[in-house]
Amino acid sequence: MITIAIADDHMVVRQGLKQILNEKAGFLLAGEAANGYEALSLAREKAIDVLVLDLSMPGRSGIELVAQIKSERPKLPVLVLSMHNEEQYAVRAIKAGAAGYLTKGSVSDELVDAVRKIAAGGLYITPTVAERLALEFAEATPVDRHKLLSDREYQIFELLVAGKSVTDIAATLCISGKTVSTYKTRVMQKMRMGSTAALIYYAIEHGISSPR
Repeated sequence: MITIAIADDHMVVRQGLKQILNEKAGFLLAGEAANGYEALSLAREKAIDVLVLDLSMPGRSGIELVAQIKSERPKLPVLVLSMHNEEQYAVRAIKAGAAGYLTKGSVSDELVDAVRKIAAGGLYITPTVAERLALEFAEATPVDRHKLLSDREYQIFELLVAGKSVTDIAATLCISGKTVSTYKTRVMQKMRMGSTAALIYYAIEHGISSPR
């Protein structure tokens, strides 16, 4: 029996995931979470074999949440779900410790296989993601400037190119405006950009979409 917890901020998605798993033998749902804080509590408090985690939720979320869960429970396999295409987030998620990555459009076909595989200690990634991981690890220096950013810096970068102000970003991430400004400066320096407009142009050129 594989014991699973599901973290997604949309009830209809959680219901859909439960229905998919309930149709197959060998799965036991041990808990649900609707935001990042609840997901972290599930990971800390429940004896689960797999955590199915939405990448975009209220509160703490994204790659940062994956990394924190893995730092506290390194042996817990995390299967990331995302509405974003795998080219944008899958490599970051796997590098942060996730054991698998699924886009929400493919969940119904692949969820059961993915959960079983990572519960058994494997990784669930597509050949495309595997190739990108191999290339990234083979390169001494990343070619694209945004790859120089830490996960938090990348999060700030995304919000900036989505047109969010420093105040908006501070409210979204529950941090101070001063902290956001510090991260913004680091992003500008690392990416060698002189303005937010330049960041937006770079994002458009590289097909980087804003977060939900």
